[in-house]
Amino acid sequence: MSEVSIIYQSDSVTPEALAHLGEGHIAYVKQVRSEDVPDLFPQAPKIAPGLKLFALHAADGTPIMLTDSREAAIANAWSNELQAVSVH
Repeated sequence: MSEVSIIYQSDSVTPEALAHLGEGHIAYVKQVRSEDVPDLFPQAPKIAPGLKLFALHAADGTPIMLTDSREAAIANAWSNELQAVSVH
């Protein structure tokens, strides 16, 4: 069995190309604090401070939805034919 090595050279990928990587195919789930919601989702109603929520973002960082469970965010990604990945 042979091994395949992939070498990533960061200077060969432009920031613009990196921003579009996975576009339309990948979304990411990130835990957020309720205090950060107004910056991510300006149209969201006021939410009590101290809550842990989950935001679903498009591959380019565009916020898609906000929910109180990771499972709901993943289900929304799947229903939109997006592969969900977690961001820590």
